[in-house]
Amino acid sequence: MTAKKSDDRELSHRLSRRNVIGVAAGAGAAALLGLPAGTAAAAPSVEKPRTPRVKGFTSRFAEVNGTRLHYVIGGQGEPLVLLPGWPRTWYQFHKIMPSLARRYRVIAPDLRGMGDSDKPADGYDKKTMARDIYELLRTLGHSQAYIAGEDIGSMVAFSFAANHPEATRKVALWEAGHPTEVFNEIRMLPQPGQPAPWWFAFNMLDQLPEQLLEGRFRFIIDWLIDFQGGDPRAFSEKTRAIYAAAYNTSDAIRGGNGWYQTFQQDIADLKDYPVLTMPLLGIGGKYYELLLAQMEGLAADARYVELKGAGHYLAEERPDDIVRELTAFFA
Repeated sequence: MTAKKSDDRELSHRLSRRNVIGVAAGAGAAALLGLPAGTAAAAPSVEKPRTPRVKGFTSRFAEVNGTRLHYVIGGQGEPLVLLPGWPRTWYQFHKIMPSLARRYRVIAPDLRGMGDSDKPADGYDKKTMARDIYELLRTLGHSQAYIAGEDIGSMVAFSFAANHPEATRKVALWEAGHPTEVFNEIRMLPQPGQPAPWWFAFNMLDQLPEQLLEGRFRFIIDWLIDFQGGDPRAFSEKTRAIYAAAYNTSDAIRGGNGWYQTFQQDIADLKDYPVLTMPLLGIGGKYYELLLAQMEGLAADARYVELKGAGHYLAEERPDDIVRELTAFFA
C-alpha cells in the first residue's frame, strides 16, 4: 500500500468517525431538549440576522475594566442603565427604550460575555460585572445613574448598588435578585406548582453545553419562551432569531454560562455587602415569590410590585407596565 492510499484511508476513517460523533451529539441535544428522535438534524438556520437597531439609538464600544463592552445609547436627561439577562442581549429592552428615552439618557449594554461584548475567560462574578458598568458610566462622564436590570441583569444591578452606592441614585430589578443561599435550596425536580430550572445546573457544566448547543441555540430560545413566557406571541420571529444568533457560538455559550458558574462566588461576596439604603424597586411576574425570598433583609427602602399573570420576560411581555413602574419610581 502506498503512503498516499494509507493517508487517504486514515482521512476517510477520521471523517467517518466525526460524522458518527456529530450524529450522536445531535441526538443527545434532542434528548436533552425533549425533542422527538431525529429532530436534531433539522436544527433551525444559524444565519445571523442583521445587527438590530432601535430608532434614536446608536451602537458604540468602550474599553472598561480590562474588557470591551458594546452598548447602545439614546435619549436625553439623567442616565438610566438597563442591564439584560440570559439568554438575550441589550435588545430585550427594545420595546421600552423609546419611551424611557423621552425622560432619560438610556444606556443599554451587552454584559461581559454577551452579544457584541467581549467574552473573556473570567470575570463573570457579579461584582466584576458591576465594575464593568461603573467604569462604563465614568467613561461616558456620569458620576451617578439610575440602574435597572432583568434576570442576570438584576443580579448585576444589585451588585452595582452594593459596591458603588455613591454612583447609584435608585435601583430597580425584576424577576431576580442577587444570588443568595436561596439558590442552594432550589430543587432540580419539578414540584407541584413549581417549575424546575434545570438550566441552572446545566449552565454550570464545563464544555458540554457548548458541544450540545453550538449552532442549535434556537431550540433553547423557543423552549424558554414557551415555558417561561406569559405570552410567547410577544416574541417575533426576528427577535427569536436575534437571540439564537447571539448565543450560537461556543464562545457565546461559554460566556453566558459563566454568569451561572460564579453563583457560589456571588453568594460569598454578598456576605460582605451592606444593606442597601438607596430606594429599590422590585418587580415580579412568574418568579415574584422567588424575588421576595432573595431580597429579604437586603434593602432598607424597598417596594415590590407583582404583575399578575405575567411570565418571566417582563420588558418584552409587559413593556407598558415596566415603563409605567420605572417612570413613577425614578421620578
